[in-house]
Amino acid sequence: MLNIFTLANGRLFQEEIESLEELSKFQPIWVDLESPTLEEKRWVKQYYGLSIPDDAMDEDIEESARFYAEDNGDVHIRSDFLIADDDEPRTVRAAFILNLVNDNLKSKGVLFSIHDEDVPVFRLLRMRARRAPGLIEDAKEVLLKLFDADAEYSADTLEGIYDELEKVSKKVLSGNVTDAIAGEALGAIARHEDLSGRIRRNVMDTRRAVSFMMRSKMLNAEQFEQARQILRDIDSLDSHTAFLFDKINFLMDATVGFININQNKIIKIFSVASVALLPPTLVASVYGMNLKFPELEFLGGWSYPYTVTLMVASALVPMWYFYKRGWLR
Repeated sequence: MLNIFTLANGRLFQEEIESLEELSKFQPIWVDLESPTLEEKRWVKQYYGLSIPDDAMDEDIEESARFYAEDNGDVHIRSDFLIADDDEPRTVRAAFILNLVNDNLKSKGVLFSIHDEDVPVFRLLRMRARRAPGLIEDAKEVLLKLFDADAEYSADTLEGIYDELEKVSKKVLSGNVTDAIAGEALGAIARHEDLSGRIRRNVMDTRRAVSFMMRSKMLNAEQFEQARQILRDIDSLDSHTAFLFDKINFLMDATVGFININQNKIIKIFSVASVALLPPTLVASVYGMNLKFPELEFLGGWSYPYTVTLMVASALVPMWYFYKRGWLR
């Protein structure tokens, strides 16, 4: 899908392009390619003279492979954007190409973005730019606002994680934690820990991208200040993610502790039962020997009821003692 965005009356307007002829009718500041086909890439190359690299969305982590400028003036930025999906949270790599210095290319002043799937941050910026006049002034502003929206989206996701952890905390700290509740809590904690880690990695990547834009001297004074504010927002997110990780670790330790307590209760019952059955076992072992016992000869036919009664009594007395001491609770 190839979408272009033009700026009119301070607002951003979107057009979906289905042919090369349609592409030549507009003067956009942003060209967004979502899972672009070979034909769409060919349109961009023919009209703008821009070749989209085949490795535009590779998973390189080296800064030199993700933030660089080519000899023709094209600035390349590859950054990750968070998708906080409930079933499958993930990050999506997006590649940006921006030329601000080469007057010989039609791509000058146009931001090109390439990504494999729709990103919530992109939708959020499109919605805001349609409703708020003056939000976007040029292609650099589009890129800055994307990173700003990404930081805000991460912050909103962190707030959602905190609210969910509060629900888990009430269950875990209620004092009546069964193995089923503990299992559900551990699953929820693991999911939130994974999402928190993705958010931390995402904001770290956003910080690197914004810092590169500041170092490249491509921003004017007002945009430079906006970039500094984005970095300050990201710094505040770092402390919040650290707090969430501490809370996650606490809930994890508490849940595992309750699981251990439940297991210890089971082991205690088995231990008490085995100790209570030792006296009957001793009685059975003694009277099972091939000897003559005077008391059994005296009882005659009552010897069997006598031994059974003695075995039962020898089991009940320890159990009564353990119950009085509270060891069976």
